[in-house]
Amino acid sequence: MDHTMRTLLSRVGGMDYLVSEFVRVTQRRVPAASLKRLVPELNQHAQTPYHHPVHLQLLGSNMETMANTAAEAGAAGATHVDLNFGCPAKRVNGHGGGSFMLQDPELLYAVVQAVRNALPDHIPLSAKMRLGYLDESLFFENLDAIEQAGASTLTIHGRTKKDGYGPAARWEKIGEAVKRSTMTIIANGDIQDRDSLNRCQAITGCTHFMIGRGSLSNPFIFRELKGGQQGSLEELFLLINGYIDELLEHYDDFATLGRIKQWSAHLRRDWPVIADNLKAIRSTQHTDELKALMQAIQN
Repeated sequence: MDHTMRTLLSRVGGMDYLVSEFVRVTQRRVPAASLKRLVPELNQHAQTPYHHPVHLQLLGSNMETMANTAAEAGAAGATHVDLNFGCPAKRVNGHGGGSFMLQDPELLYAVVQAVRNALPDHIPLSAKMRLGYLDESLFFENLDAIEQAGASTLTIHGRTKKDGYGPAARWEKIGEAVKRSTMTIIANGDIQDRDSLNRCQAITGCTHFMIGRGSLSNPFIFRELKGGQQGSLEELFLLINGYIDELLEHYDDFATLGRIKQWSAHLRRDWPVIADNLKAIRSTQHTDELKALMQAIQN
């Protein structure tokens, strides 16, 4: 998700903070000006318009350029930096980033340490990882490497890169990390509602949780899990229509349509009315047509 979706979720509320989409760091540092462009919240004290903190996430495997970019992040106004060692995408792994690094605990340590040393002491450093790349054989070595290199918080997605998003998240493995590590461990994977949250908490022993895809299928999930009002169909359609207008301020009509159609594919999991009308939503050719369809569906 980009800053527009973070703003939408923040408007609903319930989360403690959000994390940016990863900023890819390759053979050159990413300067502060570029970071502010890619993550606009950095221009507003690293917060959404509704005052939820936004953590800047970096992805890369070159310790020098990652360290230099971390220094730029401090200059850009980042209040928290997160490192992505969990992305399973082929295009990312093919360049040595994301979960590909879970095959090399020594490189993992070097990158985390370089970033920690480059950041001002007052900026916390966290990371996200999966259970492994092809298997879980290096899980504890990777866990220890990240901790010993100076990260204070670690989000663990309960699948390997090879798993993708297919099999159920193995929460019990996250529980083993909680027992072994002094870092704050955040459980991630398959948290979709109150029942799954309770089961994850019971199995992992975690008190902190990350929700990704579940927030796209139900944008009210954070509020609901905090004991707030359940989202209604009326509120959902207000969000969708407002989001179309928000997107049009940043993107052209074609890109806006694409993003709404992509989001609708997530929404169908929790909202049968979207599932029933997904084909019609996907067939729209203009945002005016999409808005008219949304109005017709709502009525």
